[in-house]
Amino acid sequence: MKLSHSLALTLPLASGWAMAADLSVKFELPQLQVAEYHKPYVAVWIEKADQTVASNLAVLYDVKKKDNAGEKWIKDLRTWWRKGGKDVKLPMDGVSGATKAVGSHTLNFAGATDKLPAGEYKLVVEAAREAGGREIVRVPFTLPAKGKLAANAAGKEELGAVAIAVQ
Repeated sequence: MKLSHSLALTLPLASGWAMAADLSVKFELPQLQVAEYHKPYVAVWIEKADQTVASNLAVLYDVKKKDNAGEKWIKDLRTWWRKGGKDVKLPMDGVSGATKAVGSHTLNFAGATDKLPAGEYKLVVEAAREAGGREIVRVPFTLPAKGKLAANAAGKEELGAVAIAVQ
């Protein structure tokens, strides 16, 4: 999977299996009025109907810290960590990335749903901040979609709007 910041979504879905589909995830990190603000660590993954991880899409953390010290706080992404993050060797090629500042961010994943069978899924975005809170937003979606698929949800504190688009 390739992590990019483009908005281009050009490949169609095939019936039965989601073939050659691009997935776009947009999420907002709100401005918080706190004394000490740290950029949040963020995990983005697709969850199956049984709540197991179908695919890790992104893990955004302090990847440039000396001696991989940024990995020490990955455990604060508790849900992702418990569902399989602890079994992952970091950094994951095409999945690990740097933390993001306040604002709206779009991550694109070419072929992210290619190997997922038809069914019910949830896009899950988890954010955790040092000296701050933790929040999870789940956006349900179904594959295959007829034409374009778009769904969204919103967080209340650590995350703002979260949207998924599959084409």
